Amino acid sequence: MHYGISTIYNGSYEEAVSAARSSLAEEQFGILTEIDVKATMKKKLDVEMEKYIILGACNPPFAHQALQAEPEIGLLLPCNVIVYEKDGAVHISAIRPSIGMGMVENPSLAKIASQVEEKLERVISGLSA
Repeated sequence: MHYGISTIYNGSYEEAVSAARSSLAEEQFGILTEIDVKATMKKKLDVEMEKYIILGACNPPFAHQALQAEPEIGLLLPCNVIVYEKDGAVHISAIRPSIGMGMVENPSLAKIASQVEEKLERVISGLSA
């Protein structure tokens, strides 16, 4: 099974990042972390790459439920959403929580992961070209 939910965005990179933020907010996700991978690679390794950002998205009610069910699940939080350019196209992808949380043997996490994944699927499908 593929570990991400992906689409090609029909617009600029900047528009895609903005649209991803808005779509995540509509599904009650906040952005906890933001990593500008392009800038980081330039600063740390002096290498050039296309635009690439990692948004650490969190839906607080579901994160709370997951942490109550499994305190160590914080190792797999937040849900990463990426926006990047490659060969002239803008890609947006989100992690499949069912895959990440599936490695933890805790049945109560499966339901939470499924609900979060449904929200992320709506986010990504709403951004499809």
